Amino acid sequence: MMRTFSAWLVLLVMGTAPIAAAELSLDVEIPRLDVSEYHRPYVAIWVQDEDQKVAANLAVWYQIRGSRKGHGTKWLPDLRQWWRRSGRGLEMPVDGISSATRPAGKHELKFNTADSELAKLKPGKYTLLVEASREVGGRELVEISFEWPKKTAEPIKVRGGKELGEVVLTITP
Repeated sequence: MMRTFSAWLVLLVMGTAPIAAAELSLDVEIPRLDVSEYHRPYVAIWVQDEDQKVAANLAVWYQIRGSRKGHGTKWLPDLRQWWRRSGRGLEMPVDGISSATRPAGKHELKFNTADSELAKLKPGKYTLLVEASREVGGRELVEISFEWPKKTAEPIKVRGGKELGEVVLTITP
C-alpha cells in the first residue's frame, strides 16, 4: 500500500513539475527629444499573427496619475494601429499590461510563457509591434517578425525614426 502511494505521489509531482518556459525580452528606447513642449509618449506593445490578428497584448503605457478620471485614456486612440486591432475592446487599466508612461531612455521588459499572454501563442510566424504616439509630437510604429518558439536566442533589432529609438527583441528558448 505504501509503495503504491509513493509511486502515485512521484507521478503526481512529475506531472505538475513546471516545463522550461521560454522568455521574451524586449528593450525599447525612447529617445530624448529637444522640443519646447515635451510629453512622454503613449506606447502599445503587442504580438499579432500572420492574419494580423492580435495574439497577445504585452504592454500599454499611458498617463494614469495626475489627471482627471479617464483623462489619460482619452488619448489611447492616438495609438491608431493598436486601438483599431485591440485597444478599443479593452477596459483600461488591464492588470499586468497597462502602466504609466516612461521617460526618455532604455526600458527592458521581460515576459515569460509561464505567467503571461505568451502562453497562448501556438507555434508559427508572428510580428511584434511597438507603437508610440506623443501629444504635440509624432506617431511611429515599428515591427519585428519572428518565429515562435525560437530554437536559438538571437536578438533582432530595429530602429525607429523619431518617437522610438532602438527596439531589440530576444527570445530565449
